Amino acid sequence: MRVLGIDPGSEVTGWGVVEGDNNGRKYDLVEFGTVKLASGASFSSRLLKISRALEEIIDRLKPDACAIEEAFYSVNPKVILKLGQVRGVALLAAERAALEIGEYSPRLVKQTVAGYGNADKQQVQQMVRVLLSLRTVPEPHDAGGGGSRP
Repeated sequence: MRVLGIDPGSEVTGWGVVEGDNNGRKYDLVEFGTVKLASGASFSSRLLKISRALEEIIDRLKPDACAIEEAFYSVNPKVILKLGQVRGVALLAAERAALEIGEYSPRLVKQTVAGYGNADKQQVQQMVRVLLSLRTVPEPHDAGGGGSRP
């Protein structure tokens, strides 16, 4: 199964595609990257750029499923609203492509990847490096699994 993972953000949206073996014990990195958005651009144009980028990634890499991070709690309502809109664009792109969609809390993602729900970004990056047999830690931290191959 090939899965597109999305880390939504209003300035940087990270993504990565991994492919798993039939028993779900080994995963290989297919490709990863980020959609970087100009901070001076209107928010609606940022959403359009994210939508187009994700549609292109889905069309080119042909994932079977999409895993997307749920919104996290924020003190600032504007931040959570923008994140929700970015998530909506990502969910729409996945739904249009008829992908199986899974939504996961940041805590569950950290627990699953690093074994600790409060793991910091460096711990998660190190575990992604190990799990995907990468030589280097994924950079930037928003990307859904980066680094060089072994």
